[in-house]
Amino acid sequence: MIDIAYLENIKLRSIPRAQQIIALFLLTPNYHFFSKVVIKIEHIELIPRDDNVIFAMNHTDRYNYWPFQYKLWKEKTFPFTTAWVKGEYYRNPIVAKIFNLCSLIPVPSIKYFVQEFFLEKFGRRIRDEEYRALKNAIDGKTEGINVSTIESPELDTLSREHFVDYIVSYYEKIMEKVAQLSEEALFVKNLNLIIFPEGTRSTKLAAGRTGLAQLALHTGKTIIPVGCNNSEQVYPGDLPFARSGTIVYRIGEPLSMDGKLKPYRIRENFKPFSPEAKSRYAENFEGVTRLVMESIHTLIDQRYKDLET
Repeated sequence: MIDIAYLENIKLRSIPRAQQIIALFLLTPNYHFFSKVVIKIEHIELIPRDDNVIFAMNHTDRYNYWPFQYKLWKEKTFPFTTAWVKGEYYRNPIVAKIFNLCSLIPVPSIKYFVQEFFLEKFGRRIRDEEYRALKNAIDGKTEGINVSTIESPELDTLSREHFVDYIVSYYEKIMEKVAQLSEEALFVKNLNLIIFPEGTRSTKLAAGRTGLAQLALHTGKTIIPVGCNNSEQVYPGDLPFARSGTIVYRIGEPLSMDGKLKPYRIRENFKPFSPEAKSRYAENFEGVTRLVMESIHTLIDQRYKDLET
């Protein structure tokens, strides 16, 4: 399970050798010999070469950041990248090992921790209705865990043990470590950071979440919007092998603290992902997220543009 100790053992590298190996021995033959994959980055000149940035990209498929990383690597003038990756993928120990060698950053969700703790404590997977009851309590929609309509001795046990308070506190500590790793990547390891603001895969552009905005406002780093087009046709399934096709990444106008993000800039230090910050600076986070998603919306083809709000 991804816990504090797991995150503390992650070693980020300025030059992730595993990324180079994958590029040389998997992507190069796949893109140029077994298939014909054309990768275009439009307006690549908008990406700074003298500072590390946060890329905000729509997430059309499981591998849509691979061709982007590959093309930047081939340019030879940009830093390597890390990326926020869903914690669920780390349940596979082989995949987790590869991700760690590639200097990626796991970002587990509340749902991930609820599922993992429930399975460890009770020896079975949590049912959907049980999770909804817990999530409503975590989100403050109910006062405590509402078990009146659910027959679940396990939820009764968790209610008595103040599980909701525990998981909220634990998750805050986890996200504090995620923020520290992200800062290390951007400020110490000379890595650019890819974040999918939707938080999940979707061919249709979905509503953005505020995690990227919180990190950007905390670090002061520039956000580079990226619209990914046609990657889901090249990577249509779960296997990491590309079909022939053309992938187009469109780079948008950088969103900097002295530019479009200036109205939302937070001058005082704050702890990203904390309940206090989410409450106090909600308008700032939502404003930045809105700008990011509107920018991505202008960079994607029409078939991706059913923006959910």
